[in-house]
Amino acid sequence: MGNPYSNGQESIVSLSRKRKKELRRLQEEATQLWENQQVLVGHAADVAREAGRQLGHFNREQVVPVVQDTYNRKVAPVVDQGVRFGKHVVDDKVVPIVGGVVGTALTAWDIANAKRQGIAPRARVVVPEKKGPGLGSIVALILGAAAAAGVLYAAWQALRADDELWVADDPLAAPDA
Repeated sequence: MGNPYSNGQESIVSLSRKRKKELRRLQEEATQLWENQQVLVGHAADVAREAGRQLGHFNREQVVPVVQDTYNRKVAPVVDQGVRFGKHVVDDKVVPIVGGVVGTALTAWDIANAKRQGIAPRARVVVPEKKGPGLGSIVALILGAAAAAGVLYAAWQALRADDELWVADDPLAAPDA
């Protein structure tokens, strides 16, 4: 080679015509390859878009109806049964017990107030207007909590007992075109 302090221009200039021709051909091939890759990437993007669109159609036409049917046949009856059970528990068990406890507590409260004020137990006691949550609010909270517990229990039973809701029996095959 030549001068160690040269900027490399001498070696490029000193290339033979044959080497320059080969480099130009290689550069043209590289440019052509790059253009072909861009066309290929564009085509791959089109195929991916179409596959996504077809997947959406398949989901709407095949998957959603199967999931809806399974939900209607298996989950909804169990949830409805849980709601009915929760309502039964609230109406037939919780309300009478709460009513009895509240009634007994109010009777004891009325008797204690009557004795403290020196009024006969049969006398009418005027109760001042209360501030804060009343008896109705407390009973409503208890009933709501019992109903929510019934629904959660029913949902737990439905999901615990039926594993086939989450696992497909047959592997999905590609649809015939």
